[in-house]
Amino acid sequence: MLIADFSRILAGPLATMTLADLGARVIKVERPGAGDDTRSWGPPFSEAGAATYFESVNRNKESIALDLGDPSDREVARALALRADVVVENFKVGGMDKLGLGYAALAEHNPGLVYASVSGFGDVGGAQLAGYDFVVQALGGLMDVTGEAGGEPMKSGVALVDVLTAKDATIAILAALRARESTGRGSHVKVNLLSSLQGALVNQGQAFLGAGAVPRRKGNVHPSIAPYQSLRCADAPLAVACGNDGQFARMCAELGLAGLESDERFATNPARVRNREELEVLLEGGLAADTAENWQARFEAAGVPAGKVATIEEGVQYAESLGLEPVLTVHDDAGEPVGRQFRHPATWVPAFPAPAAAPPALGAHSDAVRAWLEVRD
Repeated sequence: MLIADFSRILAGPLATMTLADLGARVIKVERPGAGDDTRSWGPPFSEAGAATYFESVNRNKESIALDLGDPSDREVARALALRADVVVENFKVGGMDKLGLGYAALAEHNPGLVYASVSGFGDVGGAQLAGYDFVVQALGGLMDVTGEAGGEPMKSGVALVDVLTAKDATIAILAALRARESTGRGSHVKVNLLSSLQGALVNQGQAFLGAGAVPRRKGNVHPSIAPYQSLRCADAPLAVACGNDGQFARMCAELGLAGLESDERFATNPARVRNREELEVLLEGGLAADTAENWQARFEAAGVPAGKVATIEEGVQYAESLGLEPVLTVHDDAGEPVGRQFRHPATWVPAFPAPAAAPPALGAHSDAVRAWLEVRD
């Protein structure tokens, strides 16, 4: 499976890295001298001198440097696209068409091609709008439901919309490849950041669509479940997620508040949501007797979902303690270990032999790819 990756920044490259993790050969097309914009998005930079932003979404790829404004290089790009099973691009809408690399031009000669276009706001009314995660979080409603109640709207701590769009693109590409097995023809897959955000609003979005309720910021409080929020302990907050009455009863018993689960104010989830403020006072009164870390251990033993607010480093350590092996070691072309990255989240039984090649240097494979394109299998 060959993927010609004309994308840059985050959503497209994360989709193609996911496909590479699954075993596809991905050839990344980059501008000579500069490459993907994220190559300069630092600090921080890794020990290898690369921007960690770039490294996060570009492992298991080859890099070829091509100036698409140059007719000769453009022919190389076209040859690559015509040999590919999948093309992924996130140029401005119509940009690839102007280069002779659009879907219609390529599919005429490569009818089995799956061509994925990633945009910010689609290819109709929003065709000329630049798609940046932060702006889409604002325009799509995500920021309006994120942050403290009565406080400023906040973005997510990562470029979440780009990540969601990458996953939507990967799913759509795989579905198109599966359909191709039956029809023999590819298709033009289109995803955009705004639609991916809105598709991910789930219960918050349906509250508006189904009940006419416009959700607002509530900090770490869940709008429909209680207690499902952060609660103060002796030293730090603890995230508590009681999804049913049994979990709430076990929490009360652990806190020495047995009987609270029978109080009519708190006996059911709707009642707890209505009386959340009173409940919070009672729960935090009990939690003040111990640290967040100790309460986490006690609640885990009692079957109550809870966790202290951890750093990313602590999160990695916790995952490792559970045997999840969240990190893999990547290797250079000589097979030498050169760094660590979060692995693809899925595991397979029997084990899938996932590749682990370090993100490529700009144009590192240009000569090899050019030579390969001159000889068909």
